[in-house]
Amino acid sequence: MNSRYRDFENVPVMRKPDGKQSEAVKIFIKLIKQKYKVDIDNYWDRLKWSIDNLEEFWEEIWDFAQVKCSKRFDKVIDLNIPMGEIPKWFVGAKLNFAENLLRYRDDHVALITAGEDKATGKVTYAEMYEHVKLYAAAFRKFGIKKGDIIVCFMSNREEAVYAMLAAVSIGAIWAGAIATFGVKAVINRFQQVSPRIMLTVDRLSYNREEEEMLDKVKEISKSLTSLEKVIIVPSKPESKFKDISGIRNSCFLEDFLKFGQKEDGSVPPLEFEQVDFSYPVFISYTSGTTGLPKPVVHGSGGLLFTARDFYLHSEGTRDTCILSMTAVGWGSWAILATYHFVGITILLFEGVPFLLSPTYLWDLVDEFKITNIYLKESFLTEMEKKGCVPTEKHKLNSIRTFKSVGSIAKTHNYDFVYRILKHNVIFASAYGCTELMGSCMMFDRSLPIYRGELTCPSLGMDLECLDDSGNPVVGEMGELVIKKPAPSLPIGLWGDKDGTQFKQTYFSQFPNKYATGDMAIINPVTKGTLIVCRSDETLKKNEFRFGSSEIYNIVNAFEEVHDSICVSQNSKKGNVRTLLFVKVREGHKFDDDLVGKIKAAIARELSVLHVPDLVFETTDVPYNVNGKKMEITVKKLINNMPFNADAVINQKSLDNFRNVPPYENEEST
Repeated sequence: MNSRYRDFENVPVMRKPDGKQSEAVKIFIKLIKQKYKVDIDNYWDRLKWSIDNLEEFWEEIWDFAQVKCSKRFDKVIDLNIPMGEIPKWFVGAKLNFAENLLRYRDDHVALITAGEDKATGKVTYAEMYEHVKLYAAAFRKFGIKKGDIIVCFMSNREEAVYAMLAAVSIGAIWAGAIATFGVKAVINRFQQVSPRIMLTVDRLSYNREEEEMLDKVKEISKSLTSLEKVIIVPSKPESKFKDISGIRNSCFLEDFLKFGQKEDGSVPPLEFEQVDFSYPVFISYTSGTTGLPKPVVHGSGGLLFTARDFYLHSEGTRDTCILSMTAVGWGSWAILATYHFVGITILLFEGVPFLLSPTYLWDLVDEFKITNIYLKESFLTEMEKKGCVPTEKHKLNSIRTFKSVGSIAKTHNYDFVYRILKHNVIFASAYGCTELMGSCMMFDRSLPIYRGELTCPSLGMDLECLDDSGNPVVGEMGELVIKKPAPSLPIGLWGDKDGTQFKQTYFSQFPNKYATGDMAIINPVTKGTLIVCRSDETLKKNEFRFGSSEIYNIVNAFEEVHDSICVSQNSKKGNVRTLLFVKVREGHKFDDDLVGKIKAAIARELSVLHVPDLVFETTDVPYNVNGKKMEITVKKLINNMPFNADAVINQKSLDNFRNVPPYENEEST
């Protein structure tokens, strides 16, 4: 992509640096300057030092965060080992991930529990420790041991947090699937890892709609022959009277936990299995658009990424309160759960608060003094469309950071948030992925935030964009890669014993450079980055390549447009055309006038080469559970290619694309 198609110099500044630094940042900078005799007063100097001195940087993060271990590491990493060979981090260290998340055992609030039809509750760190102790005792008495798999199929509830910590304390491995998944999607994930126990719930409430879970659980338990116990959490007190006799090896949570108590009612002490830093902790799953979802294995690297992001990027303190709507099965759930490592409060909301009323989210902020809001981009867009804005009665002075997660915020998201939140809030996107268990691009308080751009690579992350030949490009679209190891990168894929599949998936295109699977553009002026699409979603027209996100930034800003999706269609002769599908808002109509306005805006704001060849109306746009549009699935559907629709949460939307005419008339476009 030639830079003449983008105005790099005139990107609007949404927030200017305020000159403030937290005590943690000041202490860390002073430490590095004195110890290593370097000048790192600005962020770009700090980033360069962290990349050039990778071992020293991550050792300092380990010490700064005070990672709890029974044995300190002998070596941080051997950088002579190629990335594709998965070099081990903190070799020789012995620790337990859960012990680090439970290192605070005081009266500070660890969890606030709330939901669409759920009474609000609070759990302190001391109380959470006691809950985990009971869960772990029951798991141990049942026979769970190091290396076993425990899976979770439930909504955003506190029981999942307790069970995860208890499982990991033993050395068991944790995996999850989104509660709104269908039976086949859950089986496709869990069958690959042969779990011994599954934790689930009898029903869930989402967007004021109730879904009974037990029929799905019954079918899943039939197919997962490895399951020895299905533990059902009652969503309401009366739920424990439901008939679960048809679910193989099932019991309610209360009965299972009683199993862990001694005869006198006491609970055995909590023991933490000491393991290597690279020992498996979490299994997360890719979306599965090109086959079965890949089970991605993570060790304890999330501790280091959480500490870095919290102390040095978000500049957090223990009074931080994060609003979480991310359920078990998302990679972001494991990331947020890891924030107990820094002793903060997490508000677990079961459901979607802004759908209850236009001001419900803002009411939550003021009631619980929420400091950090993490929302999917699709939620932000929906809030804007529905007019979910604060009123004069809302103070909202507790908010420090408002972050778009799951998908990168669009330009209109920046306009919306900075318009409704007048005080000095940081709104920006953080970029990570299922495979990373943390961010590789963030924001920094000392840098301006530009509309639609990721501000900077996270400390310790060596990133670049590569063209098809593997050459670095700036100002042009290229594949985003990670050049050097990071402690939170995967330790492999489950079942891939020799690492062949892992190497093929992430290192085959650019040897010894980790391919994220995303296409990006680095702004040569601001140094910010735009994520434009997935690599296999790249749009191509007359040998000109561009990303779908560039189109969405223009189209979705129209008042008449509720959503859109843009994909390419191939002809038998190898020609390519681009198709745009538009979902109009209620009260508006799709007609030639709207199509003309959309095409004119794309030509004006981007270029004539970006203008889609054909524009169609659609009643819906397919998404996965992470709030990402399923361009790959639509592309395969309209090109008559086989595809896997398991990851699509609104599968009926695919009917909109089944009768798209094939690209046969080569002269027509």
